Amino acid sequence: MIKSAGIFCKPRKQEICAVVPRMTDWLRQRDVEVCLDATAAFCFTPPAKESKLNEMADVIDLLIVLGGDGTLLAAARQFHECEVPILAVNLGGMGFMTSVTIDEAFPLLEDVLADRHRLSPRMMLKAELMRDGKTIQQQHALNDAVVTKAALSRILDFDLSVNGHFLGLYRADGLIVSTPTGSTAYSLAAGGPILYPVLQAFVLTPICPHMLTNRPLVLPDSVQLELDFSALEEQAYLTLDGQVGFELQRGDRVTISRSPHRVQLVRPQEQTYFKVLRNKLRWGQR
Repeated sequence: MIKSAGIFCKPRKQEICAVVPRMTDWLRQRDVEVCLDATAAFCFTPPAKESKLNEMADVIDLLIVLGGDGTLLAAARQFHECEVPILAVNLGGMGFMTSVTIDEAFPLLEDVLADRHRLSPRMMLKAELMRDGKTIQQQHALNDAVVTKAALSRILDFDLSVNGHFLGLYRADGLIVSTPTGSTAYSLAAGGPILYPVLQAFVLTPICPHMLTNRPLVLPDSVQLELDFSALEEQAYLTLDGQVGFELQRGDRVTISRSPHRVQLVRPQEQTYFKVLRNKLRWGQR
């Protein structure tokens, strides 16, 4: 039963303030307590009470995300430990994951409150950056972990191992390790395959590989990947979901494995992934 809902918004989006007061009133009329992030709180005059994100995660039964796919990625990382259902409303552009429109949001909220909704569980990945034998960064991501060279750097050389077994030397502009959810993002643009989003797998997609035989590879999510940058001579970065980045140094190691946490996306009963693909990628249209 939904007793408390949080609203997480894309900052500096003009449409937000046209939606938040209406949605807040709608929820409160149905006896649902509403927690507002900083952006949502400033949609009221005077500003409403703001909830700190860590405090919000402890009390909500549902998270409503207003924005685009990037906003959902940020919310997934912020709230990954509590694993509450997330209803993502598209106020952005493409919107593969935020495929619910504002007109569809209120009927879907009715279904959620009546427990008639469908949940789409999505795996996340965990990336650890190790330096001098110590973990200096640990991050969870819904879409992908990407290792890439800086704009003016030369090609990168790095070794890739799977469960401790050497897979090969990569010479490329970088490597994308994607979840099935992220297979329609950067990985797709780099030539990777589309995976059905509830599969349990990783997609490894090299970026502009020097060897044309280095092709995308699909592996089960039970594996642990290790990238070894002992031979790093150029400036390179590790980026999570295209939003959080760390500069790599010679000798660094990056390990990527399945996160113990999942994202639970709220979906309309009648919406299928194939319908989303047709609409967003315009399959069958001229």
